[in-house]
Amino acid sequence: MPHATPAQASPQAGPGSDEAVALADRCVQCGLCLPVCPTYTHDRLEPESPRGRIALARTWALGAVEPTAVGDLHLDHCLGCRNCEAVCPAGVEYGALLNLAHVQQRARRGTNLRQRGAEWLVMRPRLLRALLRLYRIAHPILPAGLRALPRPPAWTRAGATPPLDVRGGHRVGLFVGCVADRYEPAARDALARLCAAAGFELVAPTSQGCCGSMHVHAGNAAAASTLAARNRDAFAGCTTVLTLASGCHEAVAASLEVETVDALTFLDAHRARLRFGERRERVALHLPCTQRNVVRSVPALRRLLAAVPGLEVVELDAGSGCCGAAGTAMLTDPTRADDYRRPLLEQFAASGASRLLSANIGCRLHLGNGSSAQVLHPVELLAEALLPLAPGDHRASLELPRPVPPSRRP
Repeated sequence: MPHATPAQASPQAGPGSDEAVALADRCVQCGLCLPVCPTYTHDRLEPESPRGRIALARTWALGAVEPTAVGDLHLDHCLGCRNCEAVCPAGVEYGALLNLAHVQQRARRGTNLRQRGAEWLVMRPRLLRALLRLYRIAHPILPAGLRALPRPPAWTRAGATPPLDVRGGHRVGLFVGCVADRYEPAARDALARLCAAAGFELVAPTSQGCCGSMHVHAGNAAAASTLAARNRDAFAGCTTVLTLASGCHEAVAASLEVETVDALTFLDAHRARLRFGERRERVALHLPCTQRNVVRSVPALRRLLAAVPGLEVVELDAGSGCCGAAGTAMLTDPTRADDYRRPLLEQFAASGASRLLSANIGCRLHLGNGSSAQVLHPVELLAEALLPLAPGDHRASLELPRPVPPSRRP
């Protein structure tokens, strides 16, 4: 049952403790979250459930018990999928509570070297690009244990991100992100072609950076705030910004002062202006947790794929449906991350599908690193099926931005 009166956090619990207690007090301990929680399904332990973690965060905020290493581990294991929010009858904002708990946890014990290194690196785009170029070269000769990510594609002019120019009409901005800068050139090019067919020019500022989700989820609020300010300045003057990665969308939307729209939702809104040719192919579709529970663009994606004649789509839902990537979890806890990924890859292998689609960059990297099959963003398949513009079509008059040569990129 809910607590009858609001509880007060301990003065020693740290900033945000009162808010954490207030969020936790909304939980009625009904247990409806247990069956949909990947970590509870994996371990069958109450502390590995949302209900258990809410109780843990509450007792720590109240100062009722001292934090322990075991308790920290249970909190660390949470994938942040927010399946629990989707079924919670009390409307508990579990994501917000989890972020507060991580802030307090980090202030108390710090974080591991691998997490700190990843956070530091994505805040330095030039260095990250350089290291990923080297990683692409070295990837074929690296031992399997050092291949934490798939081999990045070759950089292409089609994947360049031109500077933002909003003087003309019918233009929308594009958020690129950190690792996606090197891993998503094909997806960006595909989205540009789809937007052009719908009557929009896609442009992206080179001064943008990481969305900060990685930092938020690890309790590094200061770094997340710095990145938010950087992106806010980068997109100043833009009226609409599209996101390709469902895992970045919430942080980008929170940091910008303009309309932020998931790319699939945007394309679906203009679906009547897109014409697709027949494709006789069976593809597998992975629905990232962030797409299902945060961005909620799954219906839009289904409508877009259904608009492609002859396309057969098999949705992957094995295990918990979560691939286990969970931001940096695939790097910091690869064994558990593989446990969550394995059922999905087995289902994919048994489906007879030729390719695997997923709308989140982290999920695609994690799934792609466990399979030799092609893993791509849904916009890539949609662009492949897109029929060319008819002669005289007014949409053809929109010129796509000129790519910036590599030597001019920051």
